[in-house]
Amino acid sequence: MTVDPQAMRDTLRLWPSGVAVVTTALDEERAGMTVSAFTSLCLEPPLIVVSVFKNTRTGSLIAKSGHFGVSILHADQAYIADRFAGRIPLAEGEDRFDGVPLTQAVTGSPLLSEAIAWLDCRLYATYDGVTHWIYIGEVLATYHRETDNAPLIYFDRDYRELQRLPATT
Repeated sequence: MTVDPQAMRDTLRLWPSGVAVVTTALDEERAGMTVSAFTSLCLEPPLIVVSVFKNTRTGSLIAKSGHFGVSILHADQAYIADRFAGRIPLAEGEDRFDGVPLTQAVTGSPLLSEAIAWLDCRLYATYDGVTHWIYIGEVLATYHRETDNAPLIYFDRDYRELQRLPATT
């Protein structure tokens, strides 16, 4: 017995997740996309997992370049998430990265310099996830800023802001 895809979507929309932009570059070509399927895997060696839809330029370029970056967005960066998710139409010849402050990682991946954190990764392993590539990244460098900015959260098909619960006594 298989689960109906819509039932699966309706169930998984109730799982909150952070929002990140996965980026890569090779020569003069760069690509990036918004993801919520990202998690840590291991601390020693430092490994993370991202899931990227197979039919994307970003997924193809990660496979070719052998590296990628993950920029973790803060709550004020929903417009960046929408831009890299393709929800904001681009003018002809415009690039998703245009106007977005960037830092170049050691690997060459462009990282969003205003993100609350980022990870620079070498492609460690690739697995076939039917409709997605499951990329394992070996983390070569990290950055996080000390900030009061809450992370951007995706829940129930919308962006949310994380809020601290009142202390219980």
